[in-house]
Amino acid sequence: MSEPTPSWFQRLLLPGLAFKAVVIGGGYATGRELAEFFLPGGPYGGLLGMLLAMLIWSLVCALTFAFAHATRAFDYRSFFQRLLGPGWWLFEAAYLLFLVLILAVIGAAAGAILQAMFGLPTVAGTLLLMVAIGAFTAFGNRSVERLFKWASLLLYGVYAAFMLLALSSFGDRVLDNFASAGPPAAGWALDGLAYASYNVVAAVVILPVARHFIRRRDAWVAGVIAGPLAMLPALLFFVCMIGWYPQIGEQALPSDFMLQRLDRPLFHLLFQAMIFSALLETGTGAVHAINERVAGRWLARSGKPLPAAARLLIASVLLVGSIFVADHFGLIALIAHGYRLLAWVLLAVYVLPLLSLGAWQLWRQPAPPALITTSTSTTPSS
Repeated sequence: MSEPTPSWFQRLLLPGLAFKAVVIGGGYATGRELAEFFLPGGPYGGLLGMLLAMLIWSLVCALTFAFAHATRAFDYRSFFQRLLGPGWWLFEAAYLLFLVLILAVIGAAAGAILQAMFGLPTVAGTLLLMVAIGAFTAFGNRSVERLFKWASLLLYGVYAAFMLLALSSFGDRVLDNFASAGPPAAGWALDGLAYASYNVVAAVVILPVARHFIRRRDAWVAGVIAGPLAMLPALLFFVCMIGWYPQIGEQALPSDFMLQRLDRPLFHLLFQAMIFSALLETGTGAVHAINERVAGRWLARSGKPLPAAARLLIASVLLVGSIFVADHFGLIALIAHGYRLLAWVLLAVYVLPLLSLGAWQLWRQPAPPALITTSTSTTPSS
């Protein structure tokens, strides 16, 4: 059935918020990714690496959204069938690796947060997160989009408050460390490219929200905005981290390290709740992409929407397997080794083909006519 004409929020802001949702929870919410990829470049090299990653995100998101709109491909299987043809399965293999890795990382992070806050076993936080992800993904697009919207409000507000509190408490340390920092260390650009490459897969993960675009211009604008929306909280957080550079790079949870030094127990709880919501956003977005891929095939074969029970079952299988990976390897090892390998795989099977084959197809293909309503939904109402 047809739905009402999408609002400007759905067309221009929701894709960027969804992209941010998938990017932020894999370690950036805790500061661990920032310590791994940007602190080695020093204070200024880290900032340059982050700006480079942001520009790459905006470019790739804009091309991804425009290609999805032009080809009416709103799940990753359809997208890569049109981009890579018979080689589409190469991305699916890489995405399954990404999915297990990202769920393991956020599961380990959730466990570490509850252990640090309440002294609970790490598996308790992991299980709580996995149950919440299963609940949100079971009810399809509407449930997931509501999560992206309301969790984003919490996230941006808490990050802004954190920066104000941090700078007022140890802003002198931040200024001193920036003032005494040398030039950017060698390798900052390569680290920025690696960070951008594995995270930019989020642009494909959140393709279900691309169904709201009415015209190609919506896709370009939403893509360009997505980079700054996703990187702004990271930039704020990184600046605060410099106050404790370089020793903060050794912390599994840099966020908790700084919150302890702020010594504001109530805000500490609020910040950890925000991180948990960010982890929930990431896991929900990643699992939802698999559900939507299955839902498209299910609808084509049976003519019926994928039942909520089937969505929950798929999520449960993925989540349980990832719990064991998280428990076995731990947060620091997963980010340090798994992410870098994944970055180069995704660069080869997604980013480079998109920048070449995808851009060429868009240049040759005229923009499709504006859509008056969104496409038929494959998701039951929640």
